[in-house]
Amino acid sequence: MPVKSKAQRRKFAELLVEGKISPETFEKWNRGAGKAELPERVEPKTKAKRKRKAKSQGAPKAKKKRRPARKRS
Repeated sequence: MPVKSKAQRRKFAELLVEGKISPETFEKWNRGAGKAELPERVEPKTKAKRKRKAKSQGAPKAKKKRRPARKRS
C-alpha cells in the first residue's frame, strides 16, 4: 500500500533512519506513490449523515375535549 501524504512519507523516512524498518519496505511503500503530488496531510473521511426515519403511523391519538369559552362580564 503506498504512502498517502507527505507527512506519511516523512514518517517512513524517519523510521528508516532509526532502523525500525528495512530499506526494502521503505522503497516498496514509497514506490507505490510514484511521482504523484501528495497532499501535506490526509483528512479522515467524514461520516455520512443519517437520514431520520419518518414517524410511524401508529394508533390515532384521542382528541382533547375543548372547554367552553368563558363569558366575559
